[in-house]
Amino acid sequence: MTDLRGFFAQRQQAMIELLNDYITYETFTTDKARVDDFIQDVQTGWEKNGAQVERIPRQDVGDVLLGKWNTDAPGKPLLLLGHADTVWAAGTLAQRPAHQDGEGRLYGPGALDMKGGLVVGLHAILGLRDIDQLPDRPIWYLLTTDEEIGSKQSRQLIEETAKQCDLVLVLEPPTADGALKTWRKGVATYKLTVEGRAAHAGNEPEQGINAIIEFAQQAVEINKLNDYKMGTSVSLTVVDGGSATNVIPASLTAYIDTRTMTLRDKARVEDALMNLHPFIPGAKVTMELRSDRPPMERNPAVFDRIRGIANGVGIEVREDGAGGGSDGNFTAALGIPTIDGLGAEGQGLHAVHEHVLVNSLPKKAALIAAILRDW
Repeated sequence: MTDLRGFFAQRQQAMIELLNDYITYETFTTDKARVDDFIQDVQTGWEKNGAQVERIPRQDVGDVLLGKWNTDAPGKPLLLLGHADTVWAAGTLAQRPAHQDGEGRLYGPGALDMKGGLVVGLHAILGLRDIDQLPDRPIWYLLTTDEEIGSKQSRQLIEETAKQCDLVLVLEPPTADGALKTWRKGVATYKLTVEGRAAHAGNEPEQGINAIIEFAQQAVEINKLNDYKMGTSVSLTVVDGGSATNVIPASLTAYIDTRTMTLRDKARVEDALMNLHPFIPGAKVTMELRSDRPPMERNPAVFDRIRGIANGVGIEVREDGAGGGSDGNFTAALGIPTIDGLGAEGQGLHAVHEHVLVNSLPKKAALIAAILRDW
């Protein structure tokens, strides 16, 4: 068997060059034209390297790519899952151009989240092809474009694609200390609307229905849904109500962020929030689910198998989790084996010091290649 770590170490410079190329594209989620330019570059590269590529149009965000290698193999596909969009608007690159320091860090907007992951995923496939060690099954690579804003236009496609596959490898970066992510909290946001009745605060306040007082009582009950020991948080984050200092407030809106570790806890919180009843006669409360990612529950068997494969090629892996979600939450919730955090190592997610550790590129490419080969 080829020494995968040594083989990919020889490709480190090629990975650095590809990452630098990817960073030159500014791919803020809602900037469709620029994201599509990047998608075209990726599509061209995939096709030059033997992929059958389907480009799936999207109206408001960049088009999505599904690349397929080894398509004639009989086995069930293995799926690499990544996203092209970043949180950085056009113009950021002029302020913070990509550069590498003298200590092995490559800086640039989107370098870590997650263009470094896109690079190691592609090189893992191409490396196995070049040493004739592709598994006897197809390898698929799904590249979406709206992960940073909740994947509303991609979720159905992600789920439909993953249902055909045996394993999902998520190319998001690992934790800050390099651990794979075997669990992620589910994330759901809600909008609460309270309707009361306006009245003059001086002349006839008793004729009003105070939306703020109704909300205050609801807020106390909502806060009781927290269960920090079990990893459940229900946080009222934004409140907007009232119209003038001398008017009983007739309406109020509030936003709620929820995080849960398990599907069971997610269902408990959702049921409670969607079935609120008013405290004040005549008041009306309405709850709307605005966005939703189910939790990625830890699957010990998947990690144990990954760890065994990694050990076989001389790579030590550790596991941890995250309070935020990724597209892997969707696939894990379907019961499909999913491992996250396979992207490049580094620090500075969504921060001005975002960077990739270039020495992690061959290691992560080797790890992904080993999983694809030996799963």
